This record gives sequence, C-alpha cells and structure tokens, in this order.
Amino acid sequence: MLVVMNAQATPEQIQAVEARIRELGYEPHPIPGPSRTAVGITGNAGTEGRDSLRLMPGVEDVIRVTVPYKLVSRETKQEPTVIDVNGVRIGEGGVTMIAGPCSVENEEMILETAHFLRDVGVRLMRGGAYKPRTSPYAFQGLGIEGLRLLAKAREETGVGIVTEVLDVETVDVVADMADVLQVGTRNMQNYSLLRRLSRIRKPILLKRGMAATLDEWLMAAEYLAAGGNRNVILCERGVRTFADHTRNTLDLSVIPVVKHISHLPVIADPSHGTGKADFVPAMSKAAVAAGADGLIIEVHPQPARAMSDGAQSLNFDAFRQMSDELQPIASAVNRRIN
Repeated sequence: MLVVMNAQATPEQIQAVEARIRELGYEPHPIPGPSRTAVGITGNAGTEGRDSLRLMPGVEDVIRVTVPYKLVSRETKQEPTVIDVNGVRIGEGGVTMIAGPCSVENEEMILETAHFLRDVGVRLMRGGAYKPRTSPYAFQGLGIEGLRLLAKAREETGVGIVTEVLDVETVDVVADMADVLQVGTRNMQNYSLLRRLSRIRKPILLKRGMAATLDEWLMAAEYLAAGGNRNVILCERGVRTFADHTRNTLDLSVIPVVKHISHLPVIADPSHGTGKADFVPAMSKAAVAAGADGLIIEVHPQPARAMSDGAQSLNFDAFRQMSDELQPIASAVNRRIN
C-alpha cells in the first residue's frame, strides 16, 4: 500500500503514520515528493489497516500498489529519480557517459585513460578492480591494488569511479573508494549481496541478469530499495538468446518499458550487449534514441593488448568520434550528452 499525505501534512503527522504502520507489523518507507510526501508500505499482502490509516490526520488517501516491486514502481513515485554522483545528475533528462576499461591493468593504463576521459568531458570512469570471469585461469583483476589505482586516477583527474563489487566480504573496501558500486549480471540475484548493499548510501548500478525477465530485474532493485538504498541505476547489458551474431542481444525495447513502469534511471551497455567494438557506436545511438539515461562504454588505450574484453573496447579515437556522432542523436530526442 501507499499512504499519500496531503500537501499540508506536518512532519509530526508523517511520523505518526509511520509509527502506526509499524504497529500494524509492516515497514514504512517515506518518499518525499516536490509538493507532498508519500509513505510506502512493505510487508503487507492485502489491505489490512487501510481504513485506520486513511482516518489519520494529514492523510489524503491510501492506495493499494498492485505490482510486487512497490518501491521502484511509478505507482509509488511518479516523478523520475535523479541520482547525483559527484555533481553528475543521472536521470535528469541528459545522457550520462560512463567510460573506461573493463579492468584496471596497471597504473600507466588507468591514468592515461582517466586523463583522456576528463579531456573529452566524461566525468565518470568505469574500471574493474575485481573481475568475475568464466574461466578460473583468466585475469581476475588487481583487487586492492586496483582500487588504489582507481583512487589515484580520481585524485589526479577528478573523475568519479564506477567499479564492481563481487561479494559481501568486499563491500566495505569497495564502498570506501568507489562513487558508484556496480552489481554485475552474475550477481543480480545474489540476495545476500543485495541486502548488504541496501544498507549503504552510495549509488548502485544494477546490471540486468543475462537471462533475467524485467520483473526479476526490478525485484532485484526492490531488494536494494526495501533495505533503504533508493539510489539505484538500472543497466541493460544484453541477454542471452538464440542469436549468435553478437555476444548478447541488447534489449533496447526494455528501456522505454522500464521508464514507463519505474521511476529509476536506466542506462545501456552496448559493449557487453554486442561484444564487438565495431557495433558499439550504432547501438549507442539506438540506446540514446530509445530514451536511455546514460551509456557505459568500454574504452582502452590499446584494445588489442587489453587483458579482458579487448574485442568490445573502443580506442580513444573511436570513442571521440562516437561521442561527436551522439550529439545530434541526443538533440533530436530533446536530450543532451553529459
């Protein structure tokens, strides 16, 4: 259920509603809005207590939320969520660029990339310190040393850092350094990890599972929101289908659907979605046209020498050219690249 307070409701009245919800055995989730506050309720399977809440001072209405992902649904919050990452506002009508290598390989490479991104106006850099790999023999990332190098890159250039967290044990050390914590496709339904991340206050970039339905993806986001972390960025990174002409099938049709039923920002990952650098620019343009709030692109100074995902990484010249070509696409749909 959702308790909608009237525009004149006082903080004391809102607190009284929250207390009553707890008395009923449920969990309240205040949702401030531009003109009024709503209080989402989780833990209730029906409409128990609805009448007693409706009669409380300051309450305008009590509405039943029909979808299972209550807190991330537009039934609960109509206006889009905007997430501020070091002054970069994701979901505010622009197309936020996040770029960088698949993994942090060494100091020279990551600093070179960070300086390049800063110079072309990209303010958020991705880079994996911990890497989940299909093969146990593949490069697994530099771990703590990789985090140290990312911190040095941010100190030198001012770019914000987006990096993946793999397990509950490393949440604290990654959260101490990262500006955005990424949950990869393999961990989308790692509920222990999601519960732990729900208790931190840094933004979470939640990638869609490689075989996840839209409902499963949004329910994973609900784990984060239900635990108290509403700063969730959804990321479509491609799903597995029968097609084999690309690494995955980048499901751009999900972007307008997500924006219709959820208030969370959604970005696209055409690098993993295609697995081939030649196709990344075209799918980036299509994602912008489809309404994506951002793009996360793999960029490497020498893709042929990359220790992971070199085939889908753009070099600096290709990224610069793609960025220039995205500008008119964004303008055509009344958006801007930021």
